[in-house]
Amino acid sequence: MDKIYDYFNKEILSHQSVADMMVDNCRDDFLNILKICANAINEGKKIMLFGNGGSAADAQHIATELAVRYCEDRPPIAAIALTTDSSNLTACGNDYGFQYIFSRQIQAIGNDGDIAIGISTSGNSDNVNLALRAAKESGMIAIGFGGRDGGEMIDICDQLIIVPSNITARIQEMHIILGHMLCGALEIELGLMPDDK
Repeated sequence: MDKIYDYFNKEILSHQSVADMMVDNCRDDFLNILKICANAINEGKKIMLFGNGGSAADAQHIATELAVRYCEDRPPIAAIALTTDSSNLTACGNDYGFQYIFSRQIQAIGNDGDIAIGISTSGNSDNVNLALRAAKESGMIAIGFGGRDGGEMIDICDQLIIVPSNITARIQEMHIILGHMLCGALEIELGLMPDDK
């Protein structure tokens, strides 16, 4: 049992260490992303999110918090995850290739001024980066949630937030914190919260 206690303590301390580094390393990038998204929503645009594996789950989670609600009842924020339509994903993967499963959807429903948020712990996911490039070609704003050294996302994104860690689990944990914070900050920035909140 001592090994499990040690493991528990080590994981919590590792998480806390990365969270502490986020305070100084990611604040400005987060504020820029918030401003970009708030401006887009105010102009009637939508947010499209996508990623693979755990990042796909994060995309769905964040899109749901935006479109339904985060903590309090308020008007919906236009957001959609590109990871949920199994027929679309499998048809595109089969007919064109897995690398195009997000970019094809961006080309189909993305409009000028919309926001594309690609989530990748490495920054090197082909299908995520192809979608971010397609978004820019469509006049959308390309935002990345990354980690490690930012990978290829650095050269693609209009705005990128890089979690200061090389550990996939820590990066994913910070991505969902950032997603929750984006939801809450948008509610405040857009004036969607009740006055007494």
